[in-house]
Amino acid sequence: MSEEKVLLHCYNRGCGQKFDPSNSKDDECVHHPGVPVFHDAYKGWSCCNKKCTDFTEFLNIKGCTKSGHSNEKPLEPEKPAVDKSKANEIIQVTAQPLNNGPSLARPAFDSPQVTLNPVVSPALLQQIEGLTATQLTDTKEDVIPIGENCKNNSCKSTYQGPGSDEGECVHHPGVPIFHEGLKYWSCCQKKTTDFSTFLEQPGCTQGKHLWKSKNTDKKVKCRMDWHQTGSFVVISVYAKKYQPDRSSVKLNPIRLSVEIFFLEENSKYNLDLELRGIVDVNQSSVNMLPTKVEIKLKKAEPGSWAKLDFPRGMDYSSEPDTSQNIEETISTQVDAVDLADFITHQILPISSKHLFTDK
Repeated sequence: MSEEKVLLHCYNRGCGQKFDPSNSKDDECVHHPGVPVFHDAYKGWSCCNKKCTDFTEFLNIKGCTKSGHSNEKPLEPEKPAVDKSKANEIIQVTAQPLNNGPSLARPAFDSPQVTLNPVVSPALLQQIEGLTATQLTDTKEDVIPIGENCKNNSCKSTYQGPGSDEGECVHHPGVPIFHEGLKYWSCCQKKTTDFSTFLEQPGCTQGKHLWKSKNTDKKVKCRMDWHQTGSFVVISVYAKKYQPDRSSVKLNPIRLSVEIFFLEENSKYNLDLELRGIVDVNQSSVNMLPTKVEIKLKKAEPGSWAKLDFPRGMDYSSEPDTSQNIEETISTQVDAVDLADFITHQILPISSKHLFTDK
């Protein structure tokens, strides 16, 4: 019987493979002879100066040197000696204000925005490479299935073939309004208090059937987080398998606009913020990584932001007054509720007899 070979673990940094000491070549170990360096959110190796901000990408940095495998653990760098002779010494620190000068003037929200040039991770491009090729080659014609409901409001026609396009579509071109117990369409103003009667109201306009929804852009939600230092605000939008060449980050001193496109789902994520403070556009940057879009904003004046952004429509000349009449604001917002999408896609395709039953 032949003896079973014993494989040893290679301890060269960045290799991690097992090897046969009796059959090992002098150039099959690709590793880093230096030490890992972590400084100012950057991660890299002292031997090749390859740096990145994402830890997973750091672990995947390929070695820069070839040699034979080694089963000996590399020596750890010596830690500097700690001088304990001045351990009880009291150091006085006088706090200085961060900014003694006047605050910068706040520019207009609609000021022109600059599209930031992102640094795209090679790992992200590799992640979407197969996705892109599959999506572009798998293009199918839009086919209307038999039995598809017309998407126009209050039209109860269904698609039964090409001849269905010749029929008239009697529908409401407006939107449903629900206000103070009354229910009506904005186009014809026929008001009623009974919901069943509202659903059965015939349309007021004749036109062509709409078998496919006009709204083809799907919206997705992504988790967003942020943190800050004395000089920077870092915003992270967590996303995977997005298309960097069809995504964008636009910025002016007080406004941030983010659009991330997902090819697989043909959908978009949008973010539009009025920033709490003022930023320096020229010193801000974007990194597009496999798991997130990282936006690093340079503060135009030092200091700490209480929050990331201002809710739109507020007075920014001073801090918002939390004692405002909240009930009045809510009442204004709910005076008229637009439920067009809900009525069209959820309620109208269902007969009213399934919604209401006698008890």
